[in-house]
Amino acid sequence: MSGTLNKVMLIGHLGDDIKMHYFDGGNCVGRFPLATNETYVNKQTNEKITSTEWHNIVVRNKAAEVCEKYLSKGDKIYVEGRIKSRQWQGEDGVARYTTEIQATDFTFLTTKKELDPTKQQQSSQNNEPTKGSSQNTSVPAPDDDLPF
Repeated sequence: MSGTLNKVMLIGHLGDDIKMHYFDGGNCVGRFPLATNETYVNKQTNEKITSTEWHNIVVRNKAAEVCEKYLSKGDKIYVEGRIKSRQWQGEDGVARYTTEIQATDFTFLTTKKELDPTKQQQSSQNNEPTKGSSQNTSVPAPDDDLPF
């Protein structure tokens, strides 16, 4: 294989609300931490161990606005994207590094709005969707002539 691939798929819970940054020209960036868990049993002690990995997720423009509107801390989301590392110099002159997931697609799995019946009732009255994607839009399925 001569090509390369930089693709990440994660399912996890938001560790905080979306933090938005707006720029001149109308562009924006949203950032949030995403926690993924791994659970296993230590064979020597028979102890159940859960380890959490934190990922810095970055969404841009319309996708960021959708995430800000519908997501909050604790919500479960599926994210696809690519790994991006960057470096900058802090105010103290020290070089800083970070690794982020640049989201290209996402699906809301559970939101607190879905779990809270009063918010769900308001949401359905306003016809607000509870799923989002940075690239995909809802297209009605074609009618089939299949009997099942």
